[in-house]
Amino acid sequence: MTRYTSEEALQLVLDSDEEFTFSSEEEEDSDNERLYFEERLDPGVDISDENAASPSSATRRARSNTVERQKDYKGDGDHQTPVAKRAKTNIQTSNKQSTLSWKTETDIDMVPQTLRFLPAREPGPQLSPADAHTPLSLFKMFFSENAVSTLCHNTNAQAAGAIAKGRKYKWTDISISEMYRYIGLLFYMAMVKMSSISDYWRQDSLFSLPFPATIMSRDRYRTISWNVHMSHPDADKENDRKRGTPEHDRLFRVKPLMDTIRHVCKAIYHPKINLAVDERMVACKAHTGMTQYMKAKPTRWGFKLFVLADSSNGYTLDFSVYTGKNNFPSGHGLSHDAVTSLLDCKVLGSGYHVYMDNFYTSPKLLKDLFAMKFGACGTYRDNRKDCPRDATNSLSKKSARGSIRWIRDGPLVFVKWMDTREVSVCSTIQSAYTGDTAQRRVKTQDAWRTKTFPCPAPVIAYNKHMGGVDLSDQLLQYYTAQHKTMKWYRKIFLHFLDIAATNAFLIHKELCGNMTHKQFMEQLIAELCGVSQKVAPKQTSSDHVPVPGAELGSDAKNICTVGRKICVLCKGQLGKRQDTPWKCQACNVHLCLQLNRNCFQEWHKDM
Repeated sequence: MTRYTSEEALQLVLDSDEEFTFSSEEEEDSDNERLYFEERLDPGVDISDENAASPSSATRRARSNTVERQKDYKGDGDHQTPVAKRAKTNIQTSNKQSTLSWKTETDIDMVPQTLRFLPAREPGPQLSPADAHTPLSLFKMFFSENAVSTLCHNTNAQAAGAIAKGRKYKWTDISISEMYRYIGLLFYMAMVKMSSISDYWRQDSLFSLPFPATIMSRDRYRTISWNVHMSHPDADKENDRKRGTPEHDRLFRVKPLMDTIRHVCKAIYHPKINLAVDERMVACKAHTGMTQYMKAKPTRWGFKLFVLADSSNGYTLDFSVYTGKNNFPSGHGLSHDAVTSLLDCKVLGSGYHVYMDNFYTSPKLLKDLFAMKFGACGTYRDNRKDCPRDATNSLSKKSARGSIRWIRDGPLVFVKWMDTREVSVCSTIQSAYTGDTAQRRVKTQDAWRTKTFPCPAPVIAYNKHMGGVDLSDQLLQYYTAQHKTMKWYRKIFLHFLDIAATNAFLIHKELCGNMTHKQFMEQLIAELCGVSQKVAPKQTSSDHVPVPGAELGSDAKNICTVGRKICVLCKGQLGKRQDTPWKCQACNVHLCLQLNRNCFQEWHKDM
């Protein structure tokens, strides 16, 4: 099997992206498609089904508007079909389904066609295990010096523009090494939680943290955070002038770094056979037109990402950000195009098994993936177009737990299983029932005991492999760099840091396997900040020198009174108010420095 170097793999990904780039002439999503997506429905659903769940009033209004706009034709583009012909097709489909009959677990299903697993590269990290791979070296594959150099250049340009507009803060251009130290501080704050940013630089408290002040000052950290920028400000202005036109790119401010992260994710790691597609939310309440509200998600407000992950370890292989626009105008619906856009045959190969939930699963999608030589399995909704609904011998609410019904339609097998409620799964990978069982806790005669029930093979596989994205989200949340920001695109920048650190840890785990996640992050922080992890940072005695508490003016009469504040030692030990113009440079506390009262010396006696 051909093995590529990381540079060759990256070029392969870049070439593939050029080949599969979609047209930039996009149309705005219809009101219907937005409504479907926000309620986790999809335009591929056949809404003519009378047995579907009762729609909301907003859904009924959208359908009513759709009917008004489509009195003469249904469809869009060049695929317009007269209403009479569409109705005839629906009647034929209904008659076909009414002749179908659900089979039980006693009926033998055919063995599905096995797709040969032919990955484009050997699965696993595309790096040599013989080389030394430190946490920093792996992280720098995602945030290379070239990428960080571009980030520094754009950040400096953003700061210069802000100062030109009248911002009142001191700024010196940030270097590559300083940007890495800044990222190290972000990860440090992810591991050591404080209530506010200023708490990391407190020096007069029992809960003071000495480390952040040794890396950079508080004001320097804040000014970098205010100005960190992934695209050039001048290019942003040019893109903003295109607002309202098809040429406007809503993700322009994150595109440079996002494209780099996506390419590296695919280049340095090749997935194993089982993949999972699901949604991920990046918390944000900014009014950008791209943020979504998903009441069923733990993170309800934020940016929605469609994510492809390796089910075995949660590695993020690829992702796309939903912008509220139809970026994949194939005409098959958002859920169909979201999946197919993440599966690149040239980069991945063939024979992969893809698992998804009922937002994505449709017979059309599974057949198209099968034609691309990808097996697929996922839960489905009964009102999805071309799914069996009127077949006889179906499950009912009174069906016994463990009851199985299935129908095969070519490469597709539709399976229903009665657990605590009815579970519907469609697959092109497994047979309907192969003798598998599932254990459940049931209550019998006022006592709970474990009981075994027959379980369809697609349900077993779905439960085992669907959690890839959930595992990825869990790993991201352990030491996430997310915090409140002033700009929406910095939330996505922090998410890119989380993806890079988590993927780097997973690669290090496969290559070395000698570190926990916490140990990996601790060493990564130490290497990013350029310090030793074993020795705690200590301030030297040369830092503790008395300095004036305020800048001295030209008026000689006020030299002894300017900047006078209460001595912390006199107030704390004697309970007296003694004002002094002196303070310690390192401790940043005011202390008396007189011939008969040397609080400065007493304060530093134990240091």
